[in-house]
Amino acid sequence: MDATIAGRPRALTPAPLLRFALRLDAAASGVLALLMLLGAPLLADPLGLPEGLLRGAGLVCLPYAAVLAWMTGRPSLPAWAVWSVIGLNAVWTADSLLLLASGWVAPTALGTAFVLAQAAAVGGFALLQWRGLARSRA
Repeated sequence: MDATIAGRPRALTPAPLLRFALRLDAAASGVLALLMLLGAPLLADPLGLPEGLLRGAGLVCLPYAAVLAWMTGRPSLPAWAVWSVIGLNAVWTADSLLLLASGWVAPTALGTAFVLAQAAAVGGFALLQWRGLARSRA
């Protein structure tokens, strides 16, 4: 899919699937952000993840969720913006798996499940967004 016309972003009319995927991603990211920001002191020990890592991830998710929420209300979106969301979700998924494989942290079984579950969800959002993008009209 060509994302530009004469160097300018190509506007898309988001398909219902794309809007749904962006809304779901925004809601989940917002809930996860608040959970990690506010619950980091309580979650760190049971998950075996550093409190700073949880807070940092929450700080990343909060503005991301806000941008996604804003995008869902737009009548049209530039293709590059949607591709950026898909790319960021793919990077988050890969980084989550890398975190577990790297040995940088020593999560508990619950912590490993937490990281894997959110990685699977984010990867699923990327897939839904990609499918929704393919169904959107230029």
